[in-house]
Parts: sequence; structure tokens; C-alpha cells
Amino acid sequence: MPRTPFPRGRRGRLVTLLVVVAIVVAGGLVWLGGGDEPARFRTQDATIDVAAAPGSDEREHLDVTVYIPERTPAPAVLLPHGFGGDKTSVTTEARELAERGFVVLTYSARGFGRSTGRISLNDPDYEVADASRLVDYLAGRPEVLSQDGDPRIGVTGASYGGALALLLAGTDERVDAIAPVITYNDLAQGLLPNAATTGGIEAGTPAAGAFADDGVFKQAWAGSLFAAGMGVGSADPGAEAVEPGDEGDDDVGATGQGGGGSVAAPGSAEPGGRQSQPGAAQGGPCGRFTEQVCRAYTDVATDGRASERTLALLRRVSPASVTGNITIPTLLVQGENDTLFGLDQADANARQITRAGGDVSVVWYTGGHDGGIPGSQLRSRIADFLAFHLLDEGGDAGAAFSYDVQGALRADGAPSVRTVEAPAYPGLGSGGTQRRDLPLTGRPQEVVRPPGGTPAAVSGIPGLNRVVASSSRLSGLFSVDPPGQSASFTSAPVGGQLLVAGSSQVRLRVSSAGRPVPEGGAVLFAKLYDVNPDGSRTLPGGAVAPIRLPSLPADGSSVEVTVTLPGVVRPVEAGHSLQLVVGTTDQAYATPTEPAAFRVSLAEGSALAVPVVPGNTVTAGWPVPQLLGIAGTVLVVVAAAVVAALRRRRSHRVEPELASTPMVIEGLTKAYPGGLTAVDGLSFRVEPGQVLGLLGPNGAGKTTTLRMLMGLITPTAGEIKVFGHRVTPGAPVLSRIGSFVEGSGFLPHLSGEANLRLYWAATGRPAERAHVEEALEIAGLGDAVRRRVRTYSQGMRQRLAIAQAMLGLPELLVLDEPTNGLDPPQIHQMREVLRRYAATGRTVVVSSHLLAEVEQTCTHVVVMHRGKLVASGEVGEIVAAGGEATFRVDDPQAAAEALRSVGGVSDVDIEGSLVHADLDGLPRSEAVAALVRAGVSVEQAGPRRRLEDAFLQLVGEGEAGS
Repeated sequence: MPRTPFPRGRRGRLVTLLVVVAIVVAGGLVWLGGGDEPARFRTQDATIDVAAAPGSDEREHLDVTVYIPERTPAPAVLLPHGFGGDKTSVTTEARELAERGFVVLTYSARGFGRSTGRISLNDPDYEVADASRLVDYLAGRPEVLSQDGDPRIGVTGASYGGALALLLAGTDERVDAIAPVITYNDLAQGLLPNAATTGGIEAGTPAAGAFADDGVFKQAWAGSLFAAGMGVGSADPGAEAVEPGDEGDDDVGATGQGGGGSVAAPGSAEPGGRQSQPGAAQGGPCGRFTEQVCRAYTDVATDGRASERTLALLRRVSPASVTGNITIPTLLVQGENDTLFGLDQADANARQITRAGGDVSVVWYTGGHDGGIPGSQLRSRIADFLAFHLLDEGGDAGAAFSYDVQGALRADGAPSVRTVEAPAYPGLGSGGTQRRDLPLTGRPQEVVRPPGGTPAAVSGIPGLNRVVASSSRLSGLFSVDPPGQSASFTSAPVGGQLLVAGSSQVRLRVSSAGRPVPEGGAVLFAKLYDVNPDGSRTLPGGAVAPIRLPSLPADGSSVEVTVTLPGVVRPVEAGHSLQLVVGTTDQAYATPTEPAAFRVSLAEGSALAVPVVPGNTVTAGWPVPQLLGIAGTVLVVVAAAVVAALRRRRSHRVEPELASTPMVIEGLTKAYPGGLTAVDGLSFRVEPGQVLGLLGPNGAGKTTTLRMLMGLITPTAGEIKVFGHRVTPGAPVLSRIGSFVEGSGFLPHLSGEANLRLYWAATGRPAERAHVEEALEIAGLGDAVRRRVRTYSQGMRQRLAIAQAMLGLPELLVLDEPTNGLDPPQIHQMREVLRRYAATGRTVVVSSHLLAEVEQTCTHVVVMHRGKLVASGEVGEIVAAGGEATFRVDDPQAAAEALRSVGGVSDVDIEGSLVHADLDGLPRSEAVAALVRAGVSVEQAGPRRRLEDAFLQLVGEGEAGS
């Protein structure tokens, strides 16, 4: 077992102290965050019967849980869940509100979880009536604060649950405060939006509902909602959005933790180990939906157009039908990353409730259906709002309007977030919004809708657009505008940061481009990209504005249209541009299938009107856990830096007597768990100008030795010194070594020369020190260096790899099996390459199993066997270590007879003018004298033995091929 090194000396003890302090701080953080306080509330499950239909004696059953705080009576909060979830979806929010002192009622809406019934999309006669029945139930409980039978009630919920809060507040006077989250105002406008007007009426104004008949069907999201109602998924977000101050929290974005809108499909395992059970009514083509809802979805999903009956249903179940009745305090929380229910939906709710006399506050945060549910800070703010209006405690919940600004990614990969507060909500598209005009440039352009509407443009993935936008690679992959299908108009680069906060507007002119006007008019899609100086683009939130123009003039004249783009919050950095793209298709929407062509241009004098909302940047409270974590991280980094500095200083130390010696290996050992020792006490030395061959059978430890030499693996014991410097991973002396170990890798579409220059550029060293031409000349590739590598033969690739190792003309060149896969002519060429390099006065170490090549190429050899050194020395010395000799004579027959007559000489063979004999210890000089006495002229005498013979004798003939 390898010994554990213990730091010695004052410096080593200091490093150890720093590391221990860092570990203690980190452990303290875990201890501080690991304890769970006992809950300050109790829970009680119940089943509440509700009428199956208005006036019906049949009953449906709602599965309910009541959270009861320690102190009662207390105000109550009704907490409905998001679409596709059940009461367990909002457990975290319920616990937090109960700990704040509220009685909290969570329940599974009809058609979800364990509750019976069918889904009616928050119909006033069904789900809203159910919620009123739950208010009755709370009013009858002694734990709920009441006055003359009127309970103190607040409602909050996300998405489907947020709409329920609005609908209940507009129909039940007992509700005292509401906080809807990422919800809708008008389902017709939400699922069939139209961002264009032709009469000067902005989308999202009270009159905008008139255009819902001509909206463009949001088929991707509608399909997700319908699938969630069928029991095969959830349409709401499950992860928390990133908030100011918690960018480093490991729990940010953890699916299903903290909350509110999303769980797995009923009947499947949910995050956190909860199990959701299916409602009683499901199956068939309508799943758990009522026949009325199923019929409406079938109507709009078939051709992308909604009948008047479908529109009437959507308006009936929308909060817009009752917002004129809401006069209670309202906190509207909407997500900036939400392609299902955008900021325009909260804007419509805010305007309508304010007009009715309600006190409205608006919060835009970084999440949404694409970006996650509110995190802990925003949930705390919602609780503060309810506490102020229901418990009469604390101050007001904050400014009338605030929005989060998500900046660039930090070094740890998390985005930075700040909050801006404004004294009043200016509206998304109302006259109170400040705007900055950015001139756009771009000629009139013709855009084509292909037959079938495919291929369609891709603007993102519904539900995952923030994840896509956070990665430049994914953003480029999922933001695609097919050629010929879109027109683009671009602004000049902005001089300083431009903070876009709301819906931008632009006026366009659209006409039919020389073809018959398509039935149903024109369908177009507008989006606004943030363009980097390098040309890469980001589509904030994946937001797209669909446009349906019911009719276009048949004579080809144009129609002027005002386009309101989706509401976003985006800091456009200095040097960036904004690009308006108007296309004919989008995969998230129902696109007409007949081919068409349109001509799109900017209206005369038109500019992009960008909304800006001045305000004050605020910070959250001191993030103590995060600061402690940062402190611990800093200590760890400091300790690591000190250790690295000490290792660098040690690696820079040089032994003067070895400064000119290319390599010295002393006692090198590498052992692996399980008792395997690949290299065992290896020691040898390489001098300048040598070509050293490292020989040994498979498994001898040759490649392991070279990997330790290159700092790729760490020895168990012993050390390697190169030019007097100790080799460690990343040691600076490694820059003096050129290596080719375990194969090469090149970019096949580039030339050999381009590969070499790219490799050298990656080292960060000056280009003039590469000596590319010299390396290529030694490698002998000729004009082939300008061809693509994919056309190279194996031999050419090997020589290119050698040239790569020679870049910078390193003083020590290390090659592992450089002749692998080469034919004899290529091996001969490789031999010449190595000889030419050694002739420059540098040193070469070659690992090979081709003994004949080593004998012809190398000056010295090291033989390894089972990780140990067997022999080392000059090739000639190794070869001559036996008694065989060869004589070149004028009379081979006479010479053979003369040698056979000498005592002890055996195995005499004739090979042309050569005579071979085993002298068995007899000096060659005496053998030559015997030949001369016999009258034989001797022209040459020397050892016969080949390197192969010596190698087999050293390692054992049976093991050499193992």
C-alpha cells in the first residue's frame, strides 16, 4: 500500500492548516443547513362532497388536506394546484404558509388526483363552484378567523390555480386578497393569440378581444395541456426560477422541489417520492375532460380555427369574464420566460382589476411556464402580501411594480439576476409606457410559405425555452429560420446597455407577392432577436408574436399593420443589435398548409419602439449561507493555489549536474490495486545525441513508462528527471519534450499543415517558435502537407504525427510504436526520419517491437521484461554478447574445413562468401589466425548475432511473443 506523504517544514504545515480550515468551514455549512426544525403546524385530510352539476343531487368528491398552525383562529388561504397536478403539487407552499400562521387548504381539483369528476377548465358552474364550497367548509371550521360568519380568506395558486383565484374572487365576495401566479386573463387570446392590429388598436387592449376570432392556434402548448388532462403529463413548470442572491444554490432548478405548478402525471411517481392517484373519470378520446371541453379542443385542433361556440366556452372559463367585479387587493405574479401565458395576460388582468377599483401590484420574475415556478424569495414576498392584507401584520409587500433582470452567465454557469422596482405599473402596451425608438434597416422582402407549411421555423421548445436560451449551442440548434421563409430588419448596434422591459412595437406593410391571396388571409410570425457582435443570435424567452391578417387586397397593394411583440425583459448589451424577423411558419403554431408568398417591408417612417421602465435596482437581504459558502470556496481555492505554487517551485528546481542530460530514470515503480505492478524499480539514463530503443514483450511496461515520462500518470515510487527537472503532471519541463504516445488524432477536413498550425496554436506558444517547415522537412511529407488529412495513407499519417511531435524542435522526442501499421517502404522512410532528427544533435526515445528496425535505427537499447530492466547499453554491445561470429573470405569451403578443425568451434555454416560459426568463447583473433594458417584470405570478421537473438535470450523465447 503506498505511503501517505505528510508535509514537512513550516510551509507544508501551513498548507495543511489551510486545507483543514476549508474542510471545517465546508462541514459547518453542511451542519448549518442540514437540520430540520419541527413543523409548527398539523395536517388533517378530508373528503368534501360537491354537487356534480348545478341543481344535481349527484355528488363528486374532492380530496382535501388542511394545514393548521399552532395559533388559531387564523386567516385561511385556499391553495389550488396547477394543471396536471394535484394537492401534493403545492405541499411546499402550503407548509411555508402554515408556518407563517395561516390555515391552508389544499385540494385536488375535480378530475385530478384522488378527486372524482371531469375537468371543465375552471368553469364557474363546476370548479369555481367547488372552490366556493371549500370556502363554506373553511368558514365552518373553528380554526379559521371569521367575523359574523365571514371568514378571512386569501387565494393563491399558479397557472390553472391562479385562474381559479381570479375567478373565485370575481364571484365570491368572501375572498379578501388574491395572489395569482403565471396565469391567464383570456384563454381565447392565450391559446389563439394575434399580435397585429390594422385599426390602430394595440393587442392586449380591451378591444383586442375582437381579434381572437382571427387568432393563430398555439398548437404545441394546447396539445400539452390536453395531454395533461388525458393523464399523460403535466403542462406546468416544476423547477424553481433563479432569483437574486441564490445563483449559487445547488437546489435552483431542481425538478419538483419547492413547489407549485408541476408534478408527474396522476398515477405515476412524482418528484420527492409522492404518488399521485388517478381520478375516477378517465379513458376514451376525451380522457378526464367533459365532452364540452373535448369537443372544443377537437374543433380548434382540427384546422387551427375556433368556432364561435368554442370561443364562447373559452371566454366563459376565463378570468376576463369576472375581473370587472374584483375590487380586493391583488398581487399579480407573471413570468418573463413564458410562451404559454405571457406578460400580456397579467397586463390585461391588471388593467381590468384597476379599472374596477382594485388595488393591484405586479411582479415580473425570471420564471414562467418555460422558466420555473417562483423560488423561495418570491414565495416569501407572496406570503408577506397575504400577511399584510389578512393578518394586518408587517409592512406592505413592496413596490407597485418590480421586475427581474437576468444578466449574463457567471463563471459557475448560473445567471446573474437583479430586481428593479418602479413606483407604479406602467402597463405593457398602454400610453404610460416609455419607449425608445430604434431605426431598423432592411429592404422590402418576399417570403414564401412552402406547401404543407414544412419545414417550419423553430423558435424553441415549449416548456424548455429558458434552458435552450442559456446555451449558445442549444439556442443555435432550436432557433432556426428556414431560408426564403423570413424577412429580417436590423437596428444599428446600441451604444450602451438597453434594458427592454415590456412589449416592443413596429409598423409593417404586408401584401400578397404576385400570387392569389390565400383563403383566410395571411399568417405570419414576428420575433425579436438579440444579435451579438459575432453574429450569433438569442431569442429572449423563445417568444413569438403570431399575426393573422384576415384579408389582403387582391391587386397586390399592401396593408399597414401594427405588430406588438411579446413582452420580455432583456438587457441588450453595448455593441449588440436587435433584429426583427418576420416569417411564414413556426412549429409551435398551427400554420396554414397551402403555399403562399407575401411581401413584407417596414412602414414609412417606422422604427422599433422599445419599452423601457426606469426604476431602482434593489438587492435581497444578506445571503448568509451563500456568503459562508463563498468563504469556504475561497479558502479551498487559496489552499489549492498554495499547493500548486509549491509544486511549481519544486518543478522549477534543477539539478545542475543533470541540466544537459535528456533523461534520468531512478527506481521508477507503478503499482495498481489488485497487486499488479506494471513498472518495478526501473532505472536507466539517456545521454544527448542517442537514439534509444525501449524494447520488451507485450505487458513489459514500456507504454506505462512513457506515460509517466509525459506526466500523464503519477509514479507510485521513484522519479523521472528531464534536463535536471523532476517530471510531474503539468511540469514546465514537459514543454521541452515532443511526444507521440498511443496514436494520433487529426481533423480530417483540414490539411496536414493546417492541423500542425492549429495544434501549435492550442499550446499558446509563439508561432515563430513552431518551426513547422523544419518539422515537415524532417518528416519528408513534401507537397502532401497541403492535402486534406482524410486523403492520407497510414504511413503519411504516422509521419504527420511525427512532425507534430517535432514541432518546436524539442530537445527530447518520445515515440511510442511509430512504425505501427506501416509497410516495409514506409518503415524505411520512418527510419530515415528518425535518423535525420537525431542528426540535429537531439535525443530520440523509441518504443517498438520491431527488433530489426531498432537494430538499424537505434544507437542504444533498454530491454524490459515484466516491468523490470533486463539489459541496457549500445546495440552493438548487446548483439555481441554471445560467441557467434561471421567471416568474409575468398574460399568459403576451405575456411569452413579450417574452422571445424579448431577445437570447441561448432555450427559452421556457409552463406555465399560468408562463413558463420559458434566460437564457444574462442577469441575471434585466434579463429582468424587459424584461417590464415590454412591459406584463407580473411576480408572481414565480426559478431554474427542479431538483436533478435539477444532479445530472445534475455526475455525467454517462450515469453517474447506473449
